[in-house]
Amino acid sequence: MAAIFLLLLLILLYKYKQKPRYEIRWKIIEAIDGNNYTFIDPSQLPYNEKWEFPRDKLKLGKILGAGAFGKVVEATAYGLGKEDNVMQVAVKMLKQTSRFSTASAHLDEKEALISELKILSHLGQHKNIVNLLGACTHGGPVLVITEYCSHGDLLNFLRTKAETFLNFVLTMPEILETLEETSDYKNLSVEKKYIRSDSGISSSCSDNYLDMKPGGVSGPMQHPAGEDDGVGTWPLDMDDLLRFSLQVAQGLDFLAAKNCIHRDVAARNVLLTDGRVAKICDFGLARDIMNDSNYVVKGNARLPVKWMAPESIFDCVYTVQSDVWSYGILLWEIFSLGKSPYPSILVDTKFYKMIKCGYQMSRPDFAPPEMYSIMKMCWNLEPTDRPTFSKISQLIQRLLVEQPDQQKTYKNVHADLLEGEPESCDTTQQCCEGSCDQSQSCDQEEEDQPLMNTNHYQFC
Repeated sequence: MAAIFLLLLLILLYKYKQKPRYEIRWKIIEAIDGNNYTFIDPSQLPYNEKWEFPRDKLKLGKILGAGAFGKVVEATAYGLGKEDNVMQVAVKMLKQTSRFSTASAHLDEKEALISELKILSHLGQHKNIVNLLGACTHGGPVLVITEYCSHGDLLNFLRTKAETFLNFVLTMPEILETLEETSDYKNLSVEKKYIRSDSGISSSCSDNYLDMKPGGVSGPMQHPAGEDDGVGTWPLDMDDLLRFSLQVAQGLDFLAAKNCIHRDVAARNVLLTDGRVAKICDFGLARDIMNDSNYVVKGNARLPVKWMAPESIFDCVYTVQSDVWSYGILLWEIFSLGKSPYPSILVDTKFYKMIKCGYQMSRPDFAPPEMYSIMKMCWNLEPTDRPTFSKISQLIQRLLVEQPDQQKTYKNVHADLLEGEPESCDTTQQCCEGSCDQSQSCDQEEEDQPLMNTNHYQFC
């Protein structure tokens, strides 16, 4: 009888060990010594009480997203920043502990959420990340208050807006001519067949995770007729795709300057605000990775393999350069209007061999040649030969200058509030040392490089 009890105990312990744990994907490097990294333990970071917000001034609303560990809900904050200020925000929280959950597991998740809070406060503010606005850490469950991005994630936004982009393309002969330079697009313009059958773009597309959007937890993005909110009624065009690409690069450049590695750069982890601004986030708390087809079992973990750099897949090495690789995949998502990368290719032994041998995806449906060149630069097998986010931003800005003036307003809707929030102290040494493409100059004012340029490998 004792043997049976022991066996059951071992089985339960094994299942508990196999259960995925919630952890923030972002990592911050404290110091580098050769190939050895010392990471900041987020639990040891200070928490500035200035972030504390009265719990009774926060009115929780509908669920925006939910995962295995927690949920994100829409909320209204009264007096955030100014006494008479009423602001729509997003609130991250853990799910209530079930009677089958262990106290230690819930404690681990609580510590992970507090670590996320401390990392966000440590990083400080930037217009292209989902910024921390406040927190409730006393007298109840931990609540992390962030900016509310009403238009959901970039991936589903692109898929929803695909038809409006096609209409734009058909009215722009110069863009149509560029696309038809490849055989995939010849004689297809009149029939609007630019989206291939493997695009995954449809009104009923689903990726097995809950979407952050104002219309509810599921279903396509809805906007009331006649509503002009800055994004909902404007047709998607090439200028938008380039600006989203630039904004994400600028956000990642900010993280790199803070010695922060994202480790899950993808269109699903970029949110859009009313001000037409793309913001990088860590959506792990509200994503059920066990049922998300983008996360593949590898070893004892579920990883976004199709977005990962070779060194991350095979050697568990994560760096700013591996984020650059993932950014190249994100660009491919943007300029295919939300197609899944490596379409029709399963993640199996053959896939891993293709990646190791340097396989690169072909030019996506709507990418200008210059953007595809940036993608291929990001997918260089040698991490040190990939461009920096600062260099990528420069290249995209040059393309935007060449675009016709769309007379749109891209603004940070929370700019005034963020200016009054606590600031973090950036002690990163910034320098320019040899990470530019050899064919291009390395301007002093352009290169604000992170400390990690002295070494390119972070080991798990």
